[in-house]
Amino acid sequence: MNQRALWSVAVVAALALTGCGSASGTDKSNGESGKLVVWDWKSSDKTAANYVEKAKADFAKKHPGVSVEFVAQPFDQYYTLLGTAIQSGKGPDVMMFNGGGQLRDRVDALVALDDYVAPDRQRLAGWDAFSKAGKIYGAPVTLQGHPIYYNKTLYQKAGLDADKPPTTWTGFVSDCAAIKKATGATCFALGNKEGIGIQFWLSALGSGVLTPQEYDAWIAGKRDWTSPNVKRIFQLWKEANDAGLNNKGANSTTMFTDIFSVFDTAKAANIIGLMSDIGHWKDFGEFLGAQNVGVMVSPVVTEGSTPSLPFDGGIGYAVAKWTKDPAVAADLVRSLTTTDALQAFYKDAGAIASDTTISTADAGPAVATIVSALKTGKPALHVALSSKTIDLMGKLSQQILEGSVTVDDALKQLAASDKA
Repeated sequence: MNQRALWSVAVVAALALTGCGSASGTDKSNGESGKLVVWDWKSSDKTAANYVEKAKADFAKKHPGVSVEFVAQPFDQYYTLLGTAIQSGKGPDVMMFNGGGQLRDRVDALVALDDYVAPDRQRLAGWDAFSKAGKIYGAPVTLQGHPIYYNKTLYQKAGLDADKPPTTWTGFVSDCAAIKKATGATCFALGNKEGIGIQFWLSALGSGVLTPQEYDAWIAGKRDWTSPNVKRIFQLWKEANDAGLNNKGANSTTMFTDIFSVFDTAKAANIIGLMSDIGHWKDFGEFLGAQNVGVMVSPVVTEGSTPSLPFDGGIGYAVAKWTKDPAVAADLVRSLTTTDALQAFYKDAGAIASDTTISTADAGPAVATIVSALKTGKPALHVALSSKTIDLMGKLSQQILEGSVTVDDALKQLAASDKA
């Protein structure tokens, strides 16, 4: 066992000893009683407080004898800790996941929820990101996507029409040059210290580069890493940085959350952000003013592409196989996705909730654009990849910017990882 694994085991063991890392489950020998433990990285946020309380209150009505303990783990260690818990077969009853590879790679440790969440299927969106081989393993809380946000004020200062963002890559780069000359702001705010920036780049710009057929094949698992258009996405990643379109020190700037302040303070005109509860329309609107936050989809890079908003189920909750009563744990997941709870999360955190019945009419122009774009949106390209390939892509993206690996070599490594 390597040193990192030993460290992880020690951390999980310490959590268990303090009563924070493992669940006691339910014990029905003396009526329904016991405790369910939830792991996530959101419940300690102030903006999630009302959401958690409403979910707990709903669950308490159904299971008054079962207590619920939320344990907020640090996000940068979350999947390491969770992986160790899965290896030991002990840990939380309910756990949060990002939609996509992080959940799909771990479905052997999860309970299929199809029968439990059937009443919620029509009300909630984003199920595909929490499914594998036709079975549902998690219930979506938010929708996650990657709009390109832009600062309308900077566009106006450069003499550009802020209500008509550029629709081609050539026009986009031209506008950035005008903004740079007029205001000194860079084109993109990019943070890639964690290797996450490339995920945003791939998904936000991919629909403007790939043909619709290539895009759909990628999502379906038929990915051609030798395609000139796939190569073009990664070439643009390098070219944009070499041309000075990004802020300085992208590889040493964290996505969460240092890079968002670069956009908030008008040091960059554009940023590939999120739809969920951070790095999104509400955060940016608080600094720039809601009316000054614009939203665009990818400019057209390749003729014949059809730009669209990339989105999937964002974060959601799943049930561990080792929980003593899966039905009760699944009830907690359902409480975490009630309309009342998700309404609170949307209102306080600004998350685009998975609940399609929640109105966003009062949220401002940026949200109106996002919600409208959902109608023609497609799944995000990076979400279709395994967690191992995503991790490798993050490392290679840093090396591409540094010049220590070529785009061709990076694509060969990614193709091999994806195939494996």
